[in-house]
Amino acid sequence: MQDERIVKEARRWIGTPYRHQGSCRGAGCDCLGLVRGVWRAVLGDEPEAVPAYTPDWAETAAEPGADALLLAARRYFIECPPSEAPPGALLLFRPRRRGAAKHCAILSKPGRIIHAYWGRQVAETALTPWWKSRLVAAFRFPRERS
Repeated sequence: MQDERIVKEARRWIGTPYRHQGSCRGAGCDCLGLVRGVWRAVLGDEPEAVPAYTPDWAETAAEPGADALLLAARRYFIECPPSEAPPGALLLFRPRRRGAAKHCAILSKPGRIIHAYWGRQVAETALTPWWKSRLVAAFRFPRERS
């Protein structure tokens, strides 16, 4: 099943060091780079090139309230209610309550996520009450192309 392949691939990235804008398993990635790498491994080529972004891109967006990450997820993923997200789902978070969605993770099993931590590495951690309170949206990856 594709959702299982997504979780298995995401777990292969555990221990990859954090690298801003990186997307290379073992060498470095950020939270978006993890999702991009899993997409490539499971679905093939990425649907669009990701423009360069700064670590504070969501706080300095030209349009206040612009949610570039959320809008991109809605273009390429299948939105589902967060309460119904299966393992393998993409989760988006707003680290600042009124800020843009700027952190992403892959749900590995109920109550657990795989994501890249700034200054650390890709890890599988608890979906704590803090993360749950900042969860904005959940998405399933699109189905594999035949």
